[in-house]
Amino acid sequence: MEEKVVSILNEMAEYLSVAQMKKLQEVMIKNLCEKVPDKKRISNEEYLSMFISAKSIEGCSKRTLAYYKSTIETMLEEVSTSIRKITTEDMREYLSYYQKRNDCSKVTVDNVRRNISSFFSWLEEENYILKSPMRRIHKIKTNQRVKEIISDEDIERLRDHCKCKRDLAMIDLLYSTGIRVGELVNLNISDVDFEARECVVFGKGGKERRVYFDAKTKLHLQSYIASRKDNNPALFVTLDMPNDRLKISGVEIRIRQLGRRLNLVKMHPHMFRRTMATRAIDKGMPIEQVQNILGHSQIDTTMQYAMVNQNNVKASHKRFIS
Repeated sequence: MEEKVVSILNEMAEYLSVAQMKKLQEVMIKNLCEKVPDKKRISNEEYLSMFISAKSIEGCSKRTLAYYKSTIETMLEEVSTSIRKITTEDMREYLSYYQKRNDCSKVTVDNVRRNISSFFSWLEEENYILKSPMRRIHKIKTNQRVKEIISDEDIERLRDHCKCKRDLAMIDLLYSTGIRVGELVNLNISDVDFEARECVVFGKGGKERRVYFDAKTKLHLQSYIASRKDNNPALFVTLDMPNDRLKISGVEIRIRQLGRRLNLVKMHPHMFRRTMATRAIDKGMPIEQVQNILGHSQIDTTMQYAMVNQNNVKASHKRFIS
């Protein structure tokens, strides 16, 4: 019965004022729900559990699910009231308190806001609440910094200082394809088509796509695979026995170490992805194709990765304006 009441209220929301909606809700609950036998009340924890299950079915990764869970659990511990009674003011106060307590950046707070907003939007869509308290809490404006990319010179220096065939093949594949580090470590040798110079990866949400690599990467990958003595199906494995599949943390540590040897202190795997996108755009690849290669569902996300080379902007200005 409660679900029907919420459904009716949602339909009437665009025709009535806030005061009228509150009165309608009060009257309907009093006359329709009072005589219905009490149903088991759903706790905040149960709502969260149902939300996580729904996101899992949608294909969210374990890492994303864990982030959703920890973010929302922290919020529910601080805002000690029933989810159905949480207001916009409650959430504004919580986000302000969260930022002050953790002394975190606007980007971090906006990530928290986005996760909580997804939770309440799901509750609204499933008719568990009348209206999400996050609707009037908009994206937090942050300073857009032009993120650094890896120069051609630094890429060559990284290649020259690789002391093993695995690292050289790994750097080339990251640089050539722009794949995520999580996609890299999940690759198997059987996923690579050396003849076509392409491989199949599974991105966020388990979405399958093909990515492509150059001739140099092909040679380095084949040389690395030929040098291995193990039978592990993984494309990249640890250097020491028993040669287990390489983990994300292993790639991150290795890239960081290689960067530090050359005084490139900010080097990390994701930098190769951003560099590949920027190079592709600078050389004239249509943004829609870059979006497809990177596996983005929204083109706005692609634009954040593909920071336009300022040297090209300056050259265009001289050509068209000066």
